[in-house]
Amino acid sequence: MWATDNYVQFGDGYFPNQEILPELIIGKYTNIIQPRVLKNLEEQFKRTRDKAEVFTPLWICNQQNNLIDEAWFGKSDVFNYSEGITWKSNLEKIVFPNSKKWQDYVDARRLEISCGEAPYLVSRYDTVTGEQINLENRIGLLDRKLRVVNENVVDAKEWLKWVVRAFQSSYGYEYQGDNVLLARENLLLTFVDYYEARFGKKPPLITTKKIANIVAWNIWQMDGITMTAPFSEAIPQYQQLSIFDILGENESQEKVAVPCKVHDWRAQRTIEFKSLIKGV
Repeated sequence: MWATDNYVQFGDGYFPNQEILPELIIGKYTNIIQPRVLKNLEEQFKRTRDKAEVFTPLWICNQQNNLIDEAWFGKSDVFNYSEGITWKSNLEKIVFPNSKKWQDYVDARRLEISCGEAPYLVSRYDTVTGEQINLENRIGLLDRKLRVVNENVVDAKEWLKWVVRAFQSSYGYEYQGDNVLLARENLLLTFVDYYEARFGKKPPLITTKKIANIVAWNIWQMDGITMTAPFSEAIPQYQQLSIFDILGENESQEKVAVPCKVHDWRAQRTIEFKSLIKGV
């Protein structure tokens, strides 16, 4: 629930208080659902052992994202260059190849698989060390799109249009439900960070909710092997039940997991994710 009490008033409008946004997203479980870096070592080891959960240091995320951009731009070190286990940001305006426009880069779809807290998409902090990252040094794929929008758009309405498109083209899925919440939180707070840096104030509630809706669609919970929603197996609704089913004596009923869907924002249609995979 979006409560007015949780917003700060500017003029005749109300804007989300960044300090309480995590509570708005996670609700009463704010102190239970925590980033990996805040979990005790025993819990971290348990999740690694039981769920194969391993988080990648941000400097490695940066190097891998740089390889993606190297393939797209046809040259290396576009946004930054690595210096051991850190990096040095390129502060000059990004130059695009003659055959491509900055709009093409913003619209290019990016998907982070098994995204955890989504460090490949947004890099508000290092998921391993907890170190906070300032805007000019962020290395996420969505961070890079937002930087490109900042560098190429002056008009506020046009800026928001292309920021929305940047979010619409950034996807991620994750098996663990708590990580899905944290990833969504990180994307939404990233929007707040960039909006505030650009305009010197919090974004309007209606705009924040628009971005939140995109994030809710684009960051979803999924078993990456079956491409279905975890723990969703059920008897299909159209299947005829017998008296033995009602009494719980028939254990041979086939159960089917719910397939995950994603939204194609350009085509304005919803499709099953597995339909995007060749050979499935």
